[in-house]
Amino acid sequence: MSHPLIPIVHDLAKSVASQLGLEAVAVYFYTHHSPPTLRVDIRHPERDITLEDCAQMSHCLEEVLDASDRVTTAYVLEISSPGLSNDLTTDRDFKSFRGFAVQVTAHSPDHGQQAWQGTLIGRDEVAVYLNQKGRKITIPRDQVSLVQLQEGPS
Repeated sequence: MSHPLIPIVHDLAKSVASQLGLEAVAVYFYTHHSPPTLRVDIRHPERDITLEDCAQMSHCLEEVLDASDRVTTAYVLEISSPGLSNDLTTDRDFKSFRGFAVQVTAHSPDHGQQAWQGTLIGRDEVAVYLNQKGRKITIPRDQVSLVQLQEGPS
């Protein structure tokens, strides 16, 4: 299960990014780091992310986070570009890679299974859908921890 601060930080990051002409793609909170690391991935809709984009986002988001009093623990803020990741995170990713081979990993096992491979059909508010050898597989979205592109056919 994702950390409860992630949706709060993602909403704040989306607002800040929008003001800077950027998109906040994903938020990760690595609590196993010492101190914990709060990473926000950003992208520009028309070009590659620059170091200046990351610095601006970091400065502005840091001010918003400090003012919000929502994050009460010490953390390191890291702003990054998602680059060419195999992880599918945004609605745009799920539309772009419909028909591609993916692996879906759940937070915990469901009937003894924690990962599924197949061809991506799509995602909605309720679930992630795969085609697995002609059979439609439905994985509840709140159980999905990771969706990754796979090499080769599914």
